[in-house]
Amino acid sequence: MESIDENSNRRVISLGLGDPSAHTCFRTTYVAEKAVLDGLQSQKFNGYAPTTGLSDARRAIAKYLSCDLPYKLSPYDVYITSGCTQAIDVALSIVARPGANILVARPGFPIYDLCAEIRRLEVRHFDLLPKKGWEVDIASVEALADKNTVALVIINPGNPCANVYTYQHLKKIAETAERLNIPLIADEVYGHLAFGSKPFVPMGVFGFTVPVLTLGSISKRWMVPGWSLGWFVTSDPNGMFRSPKIEECLKKYFDIMGGPATFIQAAVPRILEQTDEAFFVNTINVLKQTSEICFNMIKYIPGITCPQKPEGSMAVMVQLDLSLLHEISDDIDFCFKLAKEEAVVVLPGTAVGLRDWIRIIFAVDPSSLEEALRRIKSFCQRHCNQLQDYQ
Repeated sequence: MESIDENSNRRVISLGLGDPSAHTCFRTTYVAEKAVLDGLQSQKFNGYAPTTGLSDARRAIAKYLSCDLPYKLSPYDVYITSGCTQAIDVALSIVARPGANILVARPGFPIYDLCAEIRRLEVRHFDLLPKKGWEVDIASVEALADKNTVALVIINPGNPCANVYTYQHLKKIAETAERLNIPLIADEVYGHLAFGSKPFVPMGVFGFTVPVLTLGSISKRWMVPGWSLGWFVTSDPNGMFRSPKIEECLKKYFDIMGGPATFIQAAVPRILEQTDEAFFVNTINVLKQTSEICFNMIKYIPGITCPQKPEGSMAVMVQLDLSLLHEISDDIDFCFKLAKEEAVVVLPGTAVGLRDWIRIIFAVDPSSLEEALRRIKSFCQRHCNQLQDYQ
């Protein structure tokens, strides 16, 4: 942002931050707003909530998640967190021990690396395969795991790759984790935001095969990331995470960590139970539209390629061909110069573990997205050595 020309009259367009609430086409539902307002005005929720969360909110989340599972979650399996970021920290804190390591995807969400560093967990990165729909490289997982591996992290729908895993692939991942005797951390903050041919399948479906810690929030599906209402859930019907020692550890953790505002928690039952299906359908339709705009326009931009049509979430990875782009040294250089020359912000792939790629957010209103992609095309054309194929 600092590299943008302040004297330019051009509007800055950010395709770098996954905050759909900034755009009018991604406003939350009236039910959610009314539930929060009623909770606030009731003056019943101005005090502290229980550290693990309001019981009604925990019960509602358990019911909501159980709809997609072959077993029923208990409210005691659910802990309310300040967004999914705190849920990540909880998960890593629970599995951490001296000398331990966790397996995290590359590319992936960088908060896992940051939290792991604080918890003194070694991070080992397994690869996602762009030519196979960003599937997990199972061989890579098996090669990295050892007796000190304490968790395997799976993000589905994928951030930053816009992929959605099939039931069969998730089953293979669960069976691999079972064979390696390691639990799964299932980051499903983009749960149900799937608009391709593959439906969203929660990893908790395989809870009888391997213990699963499910992380999620209302941030993305309800378009309210600023409300910071998330959950940490032990999707573990066999009870590995229900031992007194682990439950005591979880309660102590939540005793010292602040959760989301009490009146936001109070709104959760109505938000989860009363949101009209039409709201979700509209969200999916708009995301599908903007993802197609992104994928189709990228085809005509020299020097960048998108290996797979987006199927879910809100961001997609795009590969740079630096052999075609002169005066561009790497992905970070690309992003700085793009911001300076075109007032368009995208994220360098290095930030998510994949050098010489970029991440583009498509949860943007269609007109702004089209304008941003036209500017990216102009930028690439100026820096491209071989324009004839793109005229």
